[in-house]
Amino acid sequence: MEISYGVKEISITEIKGLRMGNAQDREAMTGVTVLLFDQGAKVGVDISGGGPASRETPLALPLTADNPVNAIVLSGGSAFGLAASDGVMRYLEERGIGYETGFARVPLVCQSCIYDLGIGRADVRPDGAMGYNACVDAEKNEPVQGSVGGGTGATVGKLYGMARASKSGLGIYGAAVGALQMAAVVIVNAVGDIVDQENGKKLAGLRAEDGNGFGDSCTELYKLSQRTDLFNSNTTIGAVITNGRFSKAEMNKIASMARSGYSRCIYPVGTMADGDTIYAASTGEVDADLNVAGTLAARVMEQAIKNAVLTAGAQRP
Repeated sequence: MEISYGVKEISITEIKGLRMGNAQDREAMTGVTVLLFDQGAKVGVDISGGGPASRETPLALPLTADNPVNAIVLSGGSAFGLAASDGVMRYLEERGIGYETGFARVPLVCQSCIYDLGIGRADVRPDGAMGYNACVDAEKNEPVQGSVGGGTGATVGKLYGMARASKSGLGIYGAAVGALQMAAVVIVNAVGDIVDQENGKKLAGLRAEDGNGFGDSCTELYKLSQRTDLFNSNTTIGAVITNGRFSKAEMNKIASMARSGYSRCIYPVGTMADGDTIYAASTGEVDADLNVAGTLAARVMEQAIKNAVLTAGAQRP
């Protein structure tokens, strides 16, 4: 289906060299989403939030060694959830995948986490077993959206706590321009509201005090301008994946351009209480213009954010 001039919607499974899997604990309301790169990927990153929980993210910076990354992990559990990568590394090591050091192959795995300890059980977090199971699920490569994987415990509109928040989740969207393919995977766990940029309709977020419809997080934030402890349980994390051939530095630029998708849909966004992070991964050999790729990355991220709340139902958490 053509969604705008020359841009056609695709399935994320059409991007070769990428497999996606989920694992979750629905009682504890937390989980893991893993992106596996069969041949490795050039990876860049953009961090716009003030409180990221991450592991091995410097692997994606342009000043570090240009080695292919084997997996990106998006999980719940706040910093506790970083343990999920232990299981992902074990899965990859068992299959002989990783950077050869001469004594062992070391899988290169980047990870970011959302804070979901305020829903479900705070004492149960993603661990190595859950990370491993997400990799096993990726063998099927049947991606799903909603309250699954790392998006199981995702919520939005939390300026006044969970009582007035909306449920969110994991969103996916893919598109292509000619031979260039781009897909986004995002877990939307923002303090702010989610808006459809195309028509201005609020999709999820802070609920009105009387329970009828939505309030406005930005307006309420301005009223709280003298407070210094407004919120601490938010982060939107995601990745864009392309079959385009780009350098590591160019992937960092694509990640930064994808951030426009956040700003089109999330109000407010990138606060000091968020850990907003976007990875950008290249798995292919298609020659493409960097500006086209970055613009398309923002487009698919915008659509994936909307899917994250729409497929989760935007119900109360």
